[in-house]
Amino acid sequence: MRKQFAWLWKNMDAPFRRRHVIALCVCAFTCLLLLVNPALSQRLIDDVIVAGNPKPLLSILAVMLVVKLGREGLRYMMVIFLEKDSQNVVFNLRRRLFSKMQYNDMAFFDTHRTGDLMTRMSADLDWCRHFLSYIDYRIIDAVCTFLFATIYLLLVNWKLTLLLIIITPILLLITKFFSRHVRPRFVFMREKLSEMNTAAQENIAGNRVVKAFAREEYEKERFEQKNQAFMDSHLRINKLWLTFFPIIELLVNAIQLVTVFVGGLFIIRGELTPGELAIFTGLSWAVSNPMRELGNLINDLQRFSTSAAKVMELYYGTPSIVDAPDAVAHERMQGKIEFDHVSFRFDTKPILTDVSFSVQPGQTVAVMGPTGSGKTTLIHLLARFYDVSEGAIQVDDCDVKQWKLSELRGGIGTATQDVFLFSDTVEGNIAFGDQSLTQEDVMDFARRADAAEFAEKLPEGYDTIIGERGVGLSGGQRQRIALARAMAVRPGILIMDDTTSAVDSETEQYIQDQLRHLPYECTKFIIAQRISSMRDADLILVLQDGKITERGTHSELLAKRGYYWQTYCLQYGIPMDEEQSTASGSNSAVGAPAAGMGV
Repeated sequence: MRKQFAWLWKNMDAPFRRRHVIALCVCAFTCLLLLVNPALSQRLIDDVIVAGNPKPLLSILAVMLVVKLGREGLRYMMVIFLEKDSQNVVFNLRRRLFSKMQYNDMAFFDTHRTGDLMTRMSADLDWCRHFLSYIDYRIIDAVCTFLFATIYLLLVNWKLTLLLIIITPILLLITKFFSRHVRPRFVFMREKLSEMNTAAQENIAGNRVVKAFAREEYEKERFEQKNQAFMDSHLRINKLWLTFFPIIELLVNAIQLVTVFVGGLFIIRGELTPGELAIFTGLSWAVSNPMRELGNLINDLQRFSTSAAKVMELYYGTPSIVDAPDAVAHERMQGKIEFDHVSFRFDTKPILTDVSFSVQPGQTVAVMGPTGSGKTTLIHLLARFYDVSEGAIQVDDCDVKQWKLSELRGGIGTATQDVFLFSDTVEGNIAFGDQSLTQEDVMDFARRADAAEFAEKLPEGYDTIIGERGVGLSGGQRQRIALARAMAVRPGILIMDDTTSAVDSETEQYIQDQLRHLPYECTKFIIAQRISSMRDADLILVLQDGKITERGTHSELLAKRGYYWQTYCLQYGIPMDEEQSTASGSNSAVGAPAAGMGV
């Protein structure tokens, strides 16, 4: 618990730290003020009522009223300070956690569910705020109230006070036993909350898929299971608390019974005045109430501890892929690429094995192969989303590990088949990678990606909010905006991962022509299954089971009669059992139409 408090304290700005200390001191002082009115009540009973002297009555009542109002005013100020301090900490934490996530590597997001991360950024952070705004002052309030009241009662009558506090060790033992058993249940409940949030997030993100397959009832039942599991875990904690609660209440009420019964006997024996008994009856709650609250405070502390541990794991986590201490600064990326015997394993599973090839600046390399052959992994390694297991990747004759990540990734423009568009305008999405683009630049790159025509027809043109993930646009329209976004950063390497899979052949031909006449020089890295998308590439690679099985130009690969030739025959409707010479196959390939069906 000490580590977690020190961590929160570190994330509180200096002015708020001072105010937090003042607020907690005010809390302790207001606990001390609680003793004033019971002391005045003694005078009211002994000096006014019993003695029959009404003169001090008004002055005693006035002082009691001033003390009461002053105490409430101080506590109001204390609550305001604590709330502002806690909000400052949560603001700083949320900002730093979001920044942390921005720079975490792909492996982090592979192992953490979106719903779990959202829970850490919301519910778990809120418990950190709750600790600073409520739990810490309630602990000080309970401890100070108990100590001040006990010391004062000892001064009034030590015998009766000892009888009242003799129950304290029993309550502490019960509390310790409860605390030991409740923590694992809070950890379990936190996991169930994360699972429930993950299920809700996935359902919202995939609502179109759910509706397309009419799986609303199934999703409803799946969420119901997660919701039920979370509720059951919560009820198990409450059930544990309710097991101890009657015992605690019985012991707390025993304090009040002892006060009245034994106090009455002391008055009869002349060891206590009626006014002093009023002090005990007025402050017996100050001894018993902290005991009553102990269970709730432990509940809150355990829940805070569980949540803070999750947030701290994210806060102190460090990405494995960072800038090397001796990283080399580069100006504009030229686009020379070299894979030197590259192998990559993901959780011991081999994805790529001994991949080697090189591309000169301005050339076009195309990669094709069956699903799961490692095509997309190539571009992930090139952009250093992951580090290679063996071998090396060089860009402009410099190992990617020696590049600054911002310069390496800033020099690569990527457009993928699985397009993610932000809930922003068309212009905002195209200019996402370069906020300095002018309106004319945005329109020019939209034209090159064949996105200008439909963008201009939108209700507000380029200022139209296209919605989360590009809702309202077709797959081909989203791909064209993504391609315009990739081209707009004027990269040294332009990566197109099945970028034109959702567009028609005429649009594809137009885009390919525009790519040949970009206003800057760049190396093009094309991943596709359409022959028409890669036939003009300077180098075509065929990946199968993570290995390069074929390489060469379009004509050279047709002559080899391998995977590329088979794909070509399937797309252009050429029977593969026909006997064709290598030459005729190459000649027919050159003369074949550019259009083709995707596989």
